[in-house]
Amino acid sequence: MEKKKVAVFFAQGFEEVEALTVVDGLVRAGAEVTKLAVGGSLEVTSSHGVTLCCDALVEDWQGGACLVFLPGGMPGSLNLAQEWLVNKAVVETAQSGLVAAICAAPAVVLGPLGLLHDGKCTCFPGCEEYSPSVKFTSVGVVVDGNIVTAKSVAYAWPLAFTLVRLLFGAQAEEKLKAQVFWNA
Repeated sequence: MEKKKVAVFFAQGFEEVEALTVVDGLVRAGAEVTKLAVGGSLEVTSSHGVTLCCDALVEDWQGGACLVFLPGGMPGSLNLAQEWLVNKAVVETAQSGLVAAICAAPAVVLGPLGLLHDGKCTCFPGCEEYSPSVKFTSVGVVVDGNIVTAKSVAYAWPLAFTLVRLLFGAQAEEKLKAQVFWNA
């Protein structure tokens, strides 16, 4: 089976549970995940003070991912949105691959890029103000073509399952659920 390449962008103030749960699920399913740091240092600190060492800097990324994932958190989502290379990667990937975002990131990053459609996206309640022209739903995880959004940290595993299903199929999703004892 061909390795599925995934790029995950980390900026200062990311939400660690959202980020690492999805990364963990994708790695367990067999994805080749590259953690990319925004801000000039491989070390990125979460909104709750957890420091993560990434694989590479955003400026070193060569592209080629079938999925780009943006963790939420504040000010992490704002920091992602302010990085031109992240926006470029998201727009380019959206042309032929999957783009996923959780919590604040859908409204803060994807909305201003014009990638969200009314009623076919979700975000953390209160973040809608970052994309005032988009109508968000309250559903936990929403798939709209190749754009996948999730509402909050509570939906990190459901987002991981959804992304595994989209990349590897329903059998891989069920295998992942069994590994993490989902609904045991």
